[in-house]
Amino acid sequence: MTKHFAVGVLVLFAVALCVPPLFSQASGTVKGVAKDFQGNPIADGVVVYANQDNGQKYTLKTNKKGEYFSLGVSSGTYNVTLYKNADDAKANKEMFHVNHFQVTADENTLDFDLKKEQEKAAQGQGLTPEQLKQRQEAEQKVAKENMTIKQLNEKIVAANTAAKAGDYDTAINILTEATQMDATRDVLWAQLADAYRNSALKQTDPAERSKRLQEAVADYQKAIDLKQKAMETATKKDPQDNERLAAYYNNLGEAAGKSGKPDEALKAYNQAAQLNPAGAAGYYYNEGAVLTNAGKVDDAITAFDKCIAADPTKADAYYQKGVNMIGKATLQGDKMVAPPGTAEAFQKYLELQPNGPYADVAKQMLTSIGGSVETGFGKKKPAKK
Repeated sequence: MTKHFAVGVLVLFAVALCVPPLFSQASGTVKGVAKDFQGNPIADGVVVYANQDNGQKYTLKTNKKGEYFSLGVSSGTYNVTLYKNADDAKANKEMFHVNHFQVTADENTLDFDLKKEQEKAAQGQGLTPEQLKQRQEAEQKVAKENMTIKQLNEKIVAANTAAKAGDYDTAINILTEATQMDATRDVLWAQLADAYRNSALKQTDPAERSKRLQEAVADYQKAIDLKQKAMETATKKDPQDNERLAAYYNNLGEAAGKSGKPDEALKAYNQAAQLNPAGAAGYYYNEGAVLTNAGKVDDAITAFDKCIAADPTKADAYYQKGVNMIGKATLQGDKMVAPPGTAEAFQKYLELQPNGPYADVAKQMLTSIGGSVETGFGKKKPAKK
């Protein structure tokens, strides 16, 4: 019994000696400081230690000084990755990484100094200090530009939201701030001009309406000047540039026309038509509208003819042409005699838009000059037998 008991004690003692290695593992402390490419601390950054032996991960955050620290990190070989923030960590958008970093059962320091790392990389590529400085300045410029674009896009979105809600004053204030941030972007001036032009229509005070239209004209011109300069200096041509510039001219024409400057409006519409022939019908139609309002009948008819030549299916152009032509009609006894082509203009409108908004008026005009009104417009012709 004693012998067996002694054996039993030895066995139990041996088991007891084996317990610590099975349930504890050597661990150490990791710490470090993270700095960006400018040498500034990376606050709220994320440092991930990934154990290459067992896949275990430790996710650590940096404080305002860019420092990180953790106890109880198991010894082993780690790949360590630095992220700017938690969102970048989720998206796996790393700033830098170190592979095969050994963590021992002691204090382990791993700093991230991206500026120094960049300098090392540059030296490895044979760059001189001056070349390295130029590269860093270029990178800083790109980073600043990206930040500016982000802020401007946020303002554009906010301004568009306000404009859609009819709050043009808020849109004007936001876009004015945007132009103060960067006065070199044509799109900002064009959108500011849009806000002024659309807000002018809501004004009951004629003086305020006129003031806003003048602001719109001035801002459209700034957008045009900037866009033209950009197109002249661009190394790569964008096929849509002419279309965008034509849109600026078109809106300038509308603002100028409504502010009582028909000559400026006509000049703008003609420029738009030259830049974007595909949209010429619309520009010439707008030109005809300005001339009609100015009482220049013959010139208006010419503009609507140009519109029709550009797009023979533009029904309203035929109607407006007919209206201007009937304005030149004369009385011969009790009969109203209109210039040749007047009836054809109204008839063409009715052919294209038999139930259009001007259909009833077009029929009345035809009747007043003794023209015939077709009754089959819009109906399917019977099939031939």
